[in-house]
Order: sequence, then C-alpha cells, then structure tokens
Amino acid sequence: MESQNSDSGRFLSSGVSGLDDILAGGLTRDRLYLVEGEPGTGKTTLALQFLNEGVRQGESVLYITLAETSIELGSVASSHGWDMAGIHIEEIIPDQSALDPEQQYSIFHPSEIELGTTTQRILAAVEKYRPTRVVLDSLSELQLLAESPLRYRRQVLALKQYLASRNCTTIFLDDRTALSTDLQVRSVAHGVITLDLAGQSYGNERRRLRVVKYRGIAFRGGSHDYRILHGGLKVFPRLVAADTRGDGALRQLSSGLPELDALLGGGLEEGMSTLIAGPPGCGKSTVAAQFVWAATRRGERCAMFLFEEARNNMLNRSEGLGLPLRPAIERDLLTVQQVDPAELTPGQFTQAVADAAGAGARIIVIDSLNGYMNAVPDERFMTTYLHELLTYLGQRGVVAIVVGVQAGLIGGNISTSIDASYLADNIIMMRYFEAEGEVRQAISVFKKRGSAHERTLRRFSIGVGGPRVGEVLSGFHGVLTGLPTHAPAPPAAAGGAAA
Repeated sequence: MESQNSDSGRFLSSGVSGLDDILAGGLTRDRLYLVEGEPGTGKTTLALQFLNEGVRQGESVLYITLAETSIELGSVASSHGWDMAGIHIEEIIPDQSALDPEQQYSIFHPSEIELGTTTQRILAAVEKYRPTRVVLDSLSELQLLAESPLRYRRQVLALKQYLASRNCTTIFLDDRTALSTDLQVRSVAHGVITLDLAGQSYGNERRRLRVVKYRGIAFRGGSHDYRILHGGLKVFPRLVAADTRGDGALRQLSSGLPELDALLGGGLEEGMSTLIAGPPGCGKSTVAAQFVWAATRRGERCAMFLFEEARNNMLNRSEGLGLPLRPAIERDLLTVQQVDPAELTPGQFTQAVADAAGAGARIIVIDSLNGYMNAVPDERFMTTYLHELLTYLGQRGVVAIVVGVQAGLIGGNISTSIDASYLADNIIMMRYFEAEGEVRQAISVFKKRGSAHERTLRRFSIGVGGPRVGEVLSGFHGVLTGLPTHAPAPPAAAGGAAA
C-alpha cells in the first residue's frame, strides 16, 4: 500500500509500534487528530507514547489535562518505565475550593465563567511552551462546559485553527462519557482513531484499533488487534496478502526421506501451503518435524508454533525419534514458540508468523490448526484469517506446514470442519487401518499443486530412527475405510503349450 502523500517529511511518528504502518507513514504535521474510546482502552497511554516520541526527537511537547492530575499521569508513565521529565503538563482542573458554597456562582451559569477560563489557560500554556506536539485530555470536559452543540463545535474549531497556526500536531482524547455523543469533532478532525475493548467468553479481553478517517492518506482500513504491554500499546496491523505479491522461481525442499520425497513428487515447493491431516497420534507432527529437521541440517531457518503440545515435550519427543532440534535452536536456525490459547488474538499470532517469515524462515509449522481454531472460538472469519496468512507466506516463498487433526480413528467417516481445499495447496492424508490383528498406519498425497505426485497408499511407521515410509499397500482394498480386505496376488499362469 502506498501513501497518497509522498512527502515523508510532512509526517510525525506516532511512537506506537505498528500504528505508523496502518497510517501509511505516521501523522501529518500540524493537524488535529481525535483518539476516541471508552475508559480503559489505552487512550492516555497512546497519548504519552506520542509525546515521548517527540521528546526523543528533541521537540517541546505539552499535555493539557482537564481531568487527571500530574501525579496520576506520572503513575501511568512509571508503570511503563517512562520518564515524564521532558513532558510539560498543564493541569486545568477544579481545585478543592470548588466545594465551598461561597465559591458557587449565583448570577452567571458556571459554564459561562469556566469555559472562558479554561480556554485562556490552554492558550497561555501553548504560548508559554511553544510545543510541536499537544495532547488535550479530554474533550468530554469541554463538551460539558460548552453545554450546547453549537458552542462546543465553535470552541473546537477555534482551538483547531489556533493550534495549527502555532505549528502544533494535536491529539484530542475523547472518553465518550459526555451526556450526548455526537460527530462534531469527527467532522472537524483531520484524522480519527477509535479504540475498542470487547470482552470474550473465555480468556483475555480483545482490543481493536480502527482508523475511521484520515484525510488525503490511503491508510490500512479495517480492525487491527492491539495490546497494552509494558512499554505501551503495540498494534498488530491487519495482514493484507495482496500487498506482497511477487513472481519468481520456486525450488523444492526435501524432507530428508527419499521415500516421502518420491511420494510427493520430489518434495514440497517453496510458496506452497501443506495440510497434514489425520486422526490423533498417527504421526502428523512427526512428519512436520522431519521437514524442519532436514531444513535446519541444510542451514535453512525454520519456525514452529505450537498450540497443543508443550514446547519441551515436542523437543524431547523429536530427539527420541532421532530428530534432534535443540542444536538448530542453539545455532539460531529454529524458533519454537508455545502459544497460549487463552491470551491469543488473531492479529497477534499473524504478526508473530509474519515476523518469523521476515527473519528468513523457509519452513513455518503451525501445530495444530484445530488448536488455533479453538483458541479464538468467537471469531467468525477464522478460515479467512488463515487463508490470508497462508497466502502471505506463499508470496514470501515460505513453505507453510499446517497440522490438522481429524475426528475418528478406525472405521467410519473421518470428518473435519476445516475447508482443506480452500486453505492448502497440498494435502497429505494419514490414516489408521486394521490388518491381521494389528493397527497400522498409511500415508498418501491427496492433492499437490506444485508437481506430479504418486497416487499410491504407502505403509507408514515411526521408530527410533524417525518416520519411515514403506511399501505400497498393493494387496489391500479399502484402506481408507480403516477396515480393509486383503486380496492376495493371483498365481502365475502354468507354462507349456497344448498338444
């Protein structure tokens, strides 16, 4: 995505990780912006990040507070490890004398006196500090003082013109606690950013940021997940795979098992997504680990994201099968991230995967798809999220391997709620079947877009030496049903000619 404004010198950084990407460069200088959201969404934290970025750039910055005291702002800053020394704070809040009955106005309405006084103090602070960045917290106080919509709008317009004439880039905060909610400031502001907090049925709250308006800039629309961490807000821009389209030759990556490569027609092509599907315990994760192990032995970077199996358990299990992955981690060729489902947001996970691809990972494993789907049960468009992510990885030339657990073990229909054809370019199917009093495993390739592949069903087993792909199950019929029949090969024809 390219900004409609090519003059990068006209932008100021917001100081918020990920937000400048959404804004296509940052905040246009000398303009008024509105950041709105209910209490607890992180408006004050965002504002302090904006001002701290100005301090880092050597600018004069001003925080005008109509509600919170400097002590309260200092506690917010200290919780993130920030120093408020470079930020000028102007407190314009009623002191305790307002509780004295003798101080109450009897002839004039309080708003007629207090609004004028508040405005004078705002202008005096700007003249005193001559800031390039200003935050006004919050508009709800001004709206209550102004009383009428007309007076409120004129007040905001006057402040906008005054601050722009003083070369100030200004953020107004609105906590939506005024008696009436309207669109007065939205129509006046150059840009509008909305912060939203939604409760979940289980786990942490879901926080979303949306740019409602930004004049003259082709910003990234839609909702973007964000979290409030130590150090401030961190925004995870919504992934748009179309922004990374490209062409190029794709090579095949070997699994390190000649028999498996032969089944796949040579290996897995770069830029292709592969779904390894099958019932629990049939070896899906082991096959994925085999590809990772082979790639790291070639000196290629890989990343694994685990939703179900513990990181330590996976590493120990792989090592016991002859696929030691710890040396690759020590050589910085492999990252293995344990994902906490209760704390997950789709945007946060997507950003982690995109960062792994940006760090040069050639193979990325998601284990498992079912764990990811169950981690965010309230998300209606989860399949679309995943398709966009896999498309993005494909355009970066990454081999994406996704493990999918199917319901059912032996016999009957093995079903899944995942639209495999929509998600994956390749599908490797694994299956249990019963034969001669033994539970055996089979592997086959149901779909492959990158190259021709075998259409056979092969024996599969896991031992101390790792996974093994065996002979073709040519003597069996109905292996996919789980209860096959064995048809021995017909005897050879008798030799000799008739007399």
